[in-house]
This record gives sequence, C-alpha cells and structure tokens, in this order.
Amino acid sequence: MELFLDTASAQEIKKGVESGLITGVTTNPTLIMKEGRDYNEALKEICSIIKGPVSAETVSLDADGMVKEGIAFSKIAKNIVVKVPMTVEGMKACQRLTKQGIKVNVTLVFSANQALLAAKSGAYFVSPFVGRLDDIGKIGMDVVREIKQVYGNYKFTTKILVASVRNPIHVLDAAKIGADIATVPYSVFEQLFKHTLTDAGIKKFLEDWEKVPKRK
Repeated sequence: MELFLDTASAQEIKKGVESGLITGVTTNPTLIMKEGRDYNEALKEICSIIKGPVSAETVSLDADGMVKEGIAFSKIAKNIVVKVPMTVEGMKACQRLTKQGIKVNVTLVFSANQALLAAKSGAYFVSPFVGRLDDIGKIGMDVVREIKQVYGNYKFTTKILVASVRNPIHVLDAAKIGADIATVPYSVFEQLFKHTLTDAGIKKFLEDWEKVPKRK
C-alpha cells in the first residue's frame, strides 16, 4: 500500500520525500488556505518536490467549470490529478477529463454505490472519507471493504485512496483490507514510526553501550 501526505506544507512534503516512504500528495483549498499561499503557486511548488501524483481540487459546481479548472491544473505539471466531487456534475466532468487523458480523483465518497459510479466514470482514484463516516457513528472502513469487493467483482482499475485518515489504526485497517493508498496528515505519518517498546529498547541499548569498556 502506498502512503500519500494530505497536506499543502512544502516543509512536510520535503520531509516525507526524504524518508523515501511518501509517494504522492493530496491537497484541497482548505489546506492551501492554511498555508497562506496562492493556489496555483502552491501546486507548482508541491509538484516540483514530489514526482508522484498530486491531487488538486476543483471548486466549481458544474461540469463545464470543473473541466475548465481541471484542464488548467493539468498544465501546471504532468503529475497533477484533478479532484472532482461525487455528484452528477462531477461524474460528467470525470468522464470528459478522462477522455482527454487527464487523471481524476473522485473525492467526498461515502458509499460503495458512489465508488461504483466513480469507477464507471473512469476515475483514476476514488477517495472514501473514513474519518468523517466514523464521526457520524458509521464505520468508515466498512465502506472501504465494500468498495474493495465491488471493484474486485468487476476488475475495475480505479485505485482506492483512503482519505480522512485520523490515526494509525485507520492506516493499518486500510492495509489489511488491501486499499491501494492511504493519504495521511504528517502527524499520523510520524505516529506510524512510534512504539513504546522501540523507544525503551533504544534507551536500554544506549545505557548498556555506556557500560561497555572502551579502549583508551
């Protein structure tokens, strides 16, 4: 399973790339707004840092507007993937952009039925939002599991990109189900490395090393 960063922070992306473990980025207007950046300039910088897919979200509500924005995004860099929402207009835009060779990430997906429509519309990625489903008393990972089954039944090539990840358990569950990608905030990425026994083991090794006789 691939790991993407869900961020617009150039600093976080650089650290992720340096780790050799992050292969893509997802962004949205909210994340870029938090960085106080111009949207297009931020996307250009992100695409210069990482070679993998960078999802850029459209803001129009109609298909024509989404397609226009998507075409403009695709000219920023070759690794741009255009994000469109799971709506009727979004699926129209997805089909039109896909026919032009532009990869599409269908976002704000909350059911396997929606994921089915995204795949039939030619989506490159589908993004089920597991954390937001958990927030309303549902089990977000159940939807990922259902999507995985449906896609397997019909050999859809749309990749499952698990989004709205809140903690390392979400990452583990996504990997166990067989999702293609999990996109995570940098704070969750850092948590994946940590375990109290690892920290305790390092501490013990260092303490023992100090007791080893050293050559003079």
